[in-house]
This record gives sequence, structure tokens and C-alpha cells, in this order.
Amino acid sequence: MAVYTHVSTEALEAFLADFDIGGLLSAKGIAEGVENSNYLIETEQGRFILTLYEKRVRVEDLPYFLGLTGHLADRHLPVPRPIPNRAGETLHRLAGRPACLIEFLSGVSVTEPTAEQCRNVGAALARLHLAAADFPLTRPNDLSVEGWRRLASSIRAEADGIAPGLRGLIDTALAEIGAAWPQGLPSGPIHADLFPDNVLVHGAAVTGLIDFYFAANDAWAYDVAVCLNAWCFSSDGHTYHQPLTDAFLAGYESVRPLERAERAALPLLCQGAALRFLLTRAYDWVNTPADAIVTRKDPLAYARRLTFFREQAARLFAVAS
Repeated sequence: MAVYTHVSTEALEAFLADFDIGGLLSAKGIAEGVENSNYLIETEQGRFILTLYEKRVRVEDLPYFLGLTGHLADRHLPVPRPIPNRAGETLHRLAGRPACLIEFLSGVSVTEPTAEQCRNVGAALARLHLAAADFPLTRPNDLSVEGWRRLASSIRAEADGIAPGLRGLIDTALAEIGAAWPQGLPSGPIHADLFPDNVLVHGAAVTGLIDFYFAANDAWAYDVAVCLNAWCFSSDGHTYHQPLTDAFLAGYESVRPLERAERAALPLLCQGAALRFLLTRAYDWVNTPADAIVTRKDPLAYARRLTFFREQAARLFAVAS
């Protein structure tokens, strides 16, 4: 989450007047993240998150994102439900941007997860996959291999300015991963970005799965690989924690056991997930406006993960013969 587009108090009060949620008490921009502009809104009836969708989010994708979160909320997953106005609409315009008001969920995000938290997040992800399986809309994952190629091309000239040798690492990994990317694995809607800052917990209990704006239809095991990248390393990518991987996979498989082909694909899927976040972070590193209220994220943390998985993943996820 972040703030790129600023909304005046007067504009916000006029916007909220179309909702049955009471008058505005406070509004505060949320600086974390890099994708959209977000505000924490407090009204006479509670707290809400106001999101204004910025350039990377396409308006035509919003019915998928909002529909999926409503679908999951209807199935009692801890997902923030979009709030309709009096006309029953959940997608609006504010300050020249598409906008949505969503339910506020309680809980905190962790920076150093425990094994029990990882186990519970793994189980929550499996429940998400199963609950979303009958969601009627589809959306291709535009941040899969072809999307990575476009991103790599767009930042190739600047890559070695981020770190010497980064361009070569990206080019080599992209060629290898793209040539061997698995097909035909069990699939459906995935979150695609279930990092610790997109999960809310009370203690070890998962109370919120948020920020579905990269959701798409893709292999469920790829979603698992994204989470293994996000949850099982130190934040700088230097240290890998095998017990967190074991706990996450045990939690996931307590709800939905992985097929043999999925587990066999995990080494490559983990490399692909590391490359995906290396590329998007590198893109944001060189393209984030200097005056944006936003915390840029270090792309090299994912260069380290990518290197680790290229060297070690085959032994980590060995399939019994």
C-alpha cells in the first residue's frame, strides 16, 4: 500500500456521503507498498480502507479482483469485503482514479514469522484455493513468464546500476526458467502476492488475507512458491529458514495435499517466483517518483533468493521415488 494520489477532506466527505457508514472522523495515508494509493478511513460506524487504483492496475481487471474478494468473503474466509454504496456499486471514481472502499480487518502483520504462523498461513492459502475454485471469472497472470520478459527488457539498461552483475543474473535465469516452466499443474484463482504484509494475524491465528490486486488464474503450486519466497527467508534474503518451509508446506497439505507433479515442480516455481519479485522490485526501484509517499523495496533481497533456489531448491523439495 502507498499514497500517490492525494484526496482532499472535502472530496472524501462528498465521496463517503453516498455510503451508509456515517460521517468522516479521520483519514490517514498508508505508506507501505508500491501499487496503489491507500487511506485508513474512520467514520462514525467503523474503520475502512479506501483504495485508489494507480497506473499498474487496469480498470478492466477490477471486477475480477473485487468479485474474487466478495466470493471468498461469502465463503467465510478472512478476506476484506468490498463495501457497496447506496446504489449497490463497489467500483467508483475519486480524485480522477478508480476507487473502492473495503472492509477493515483487525490484526497485525509480522516481520519475523514463527513456524506456527507459517503453518496457519499455509492452511489458509489452501482454503483460499479450494474456496476460489468455483469463482466464475478468469484472469490470466500477466506477471508470469511473458510478463517477466517485458519487465526484464524495460530495466535491462539500469540493472547493473542497481548492482553489478544483476543484468546477467536476470538474463540467465529468465532463459532457463522460461524454457522449462511447467504446464498442466492444478490451477485456479491464486493470490499471487501473499507476503507477510498482506496477512493479518492475532498471535498465530490468521485474521486477514488482504491486497488481492495481483490475483489471477494460475498454478496453485506457484502460489505456494511465492509464499515460500516471502515467508521462509530473512527480510534481506540472506538467511533461509528450513523449519518455516516445512511448517508452511505441512499447513498447506493439511488442507490440500500437493500432487507429485506439483512437488516436483517446486524448485523451478520457487526460482520463477524469486525472479518475478526481483523484476518488479527492480522496476519500481528505477521508476518510483521521488515525491511519492512510499517505501521502496530492495530488489537484491530477491536476487539472493533467486541465487539460493537455483543452487539449493532441488534438494529442498526432493520427491520420494
